[in-house]
Amino acid sequence: MEPKQQLDYAAVRAAADRIAGTTRPVTVAPAGEGVWYALEHLQHTGSFKARGARNFLAAHAAADALPAAGVTIASGGNAGLACAWAARAQGVRATVFLPGSAPRVKVDRLRGYGADVRLVGDRYAEALAACQEFAAESGALRSHAYDHPLIAAGAGTLLDEVRAALPGLDTVVVAVGGGGLFAGVATAAREHGVRVLAAEPENCRALNAALEAGRPVDVPVNSVAADSLGAPRVSADALAAAREDGVRSVLVPDTAISQARRALWEEHRIVVEPGAATALAALRTATEPLGERVAVILCGANTDPGDLATSGA
Repeated sequence: MEPKQQLDYAAVRAAADRIAGTTRPVTVAPAGEGVWYALEHLQHTGSFKARGARNFLAAHAAADALPAAGVTIASGGNAGLACAWAARAQGVRATVFLPGSAPRVKVDRLRGYGADVRLVGDRYAEALAACQEFAAESGALRSHAYDHPLIAAGAGTLLDEVRAALPGLDTVVVAVGGGGLFAGVATAAREHGVRVLAAEPENCRALNAALEAGRPVDVPVNSVAADSLGAPRVSADALAAAREDGVRSVLVPDTAISQARRALWEEHRIVVEPGAATALAALRTATEPLGERVAVILCGANTDPGDLATSGA
């Protein structure tokens, strides 16, 4: 029997109960006047994805819906890492499909978690097709990098933790790829009247394009942050969340993303991947006030820090 699959605040609260004690509570640190960083890059596996993966597998385990073939996922890297980590903790096999362009640091860590790693093609879509075929043939449970209510609800647990650490929070800034983190965070934020700024690279704009078109549409992917924000299409849950009051979609250029990533290193000795720096880039390039108490979610750190010493950004 499949577990309940609906994204609402009740699902976020259920996820919080389900993953309690298995994920790291987010650390919230002051970064400047009226601005705090939510240091989710310190999470297990190096990104927020651990929350959704743990919730997804725990919910299926509780419903006795975990097959002998284990779980499979297609991922640019971070979701695969989280899935492999959660599967190991649950005692099931994980088969992870990635595009051949996935960062080596992510591939090596996946194998360290005991996953069966399969590199397919050059784009996420090719890895996804191979994953779907494998799931159909093997009977493995197919997880998703972002487009599943249990994944998004797990990610949404982050918002209540930020609120607990930062009373009076009025705005949260979050990077958007396929929309799992955004959809979960926005769902929880709406419950508490917290505004959301959804940040995307100019050339990875799945959410922004969906808002413009009135429906999820395929977009080209070409950004320094593409390895984690390069989803070709946003989830329906993310689009629904973005249509609510209190949500604003913004685009930032790659130069601003690289500059924000470098600033985090130079000013705070924080190393994050470009996808995480996209949220800070949105704050740094904002043309109007965001609020008096703003939290910027630094969502992932699976990156090679070596280029920070040589980057010209």
